[in-house]
Amino acid sequence: MKNDNVTQPAIPDGRIEIEGNTCRRDPRGALVPIDVIKAVDQLEDGVVRKIMHFAEDLSARVSRFKGHTFTDPGEFDALLAQEYYVTRGGPKGNRTYTSCDGLMRVSVRTAELLEFGTGLQQAKSLFDECLNEWTQNSRAEIRAIVPDAFNTDQEGKICRSAIFRLLRYDIRDPRWIEACRALREAMRPMG
Repeated sequence: MKNDNVTQPAIPDGRIEIEGNTCRRDPRGALVPIDVIKAVDQLEDGVVRKIMHFAEDLSARVSRFKGHTFTDPGEFDALLAQEYYVTRGGPKGNRTYTSCDGLMRVSVRTAELLEFGTGLQQAKSLFDECLNEWTQNSRAEIRAIVPDAFNTDQEGKICRSAIFRLLRYDIRDPRWIEACRALREAMRPMG
């Protein structure tokens, strides 16, 4: 339901008045008179500022929603603990709440944030050793499987799902077993 009586705050346009001149800052922070900025650049600036204005408002709303999503179930759980001396959720705090009619469900899930320490390179070396021996006379596609698991994305992060797939293989070679152990030991829960 829309409330037409609510006024939206004005979108900041980035103009700066200095000694009677209207300017904008350039990417280096220098003041540039608005008269010399191309019209198309000013239009683009307006589009970006409008989108960012709404994004900031949406971000604030999402933050409030996130706060309620964790606070309200937590308060409910505290009430249950006080009333019935029970706690909900598994060891990581995962919980599910259902409406009386069963048509709505809220699940609060907690995932561990994992980082990989220096043992990751040791594990990769051991995996590579196995792979090189096993695939000496194989096609290049086969030799690409393990190294691909250790490739990084644009942010420099490895593909965790590819790493975890290596741990699922039931390979009995002692080097593979040692590589899996090194990989598990390289995992560090960060939060």
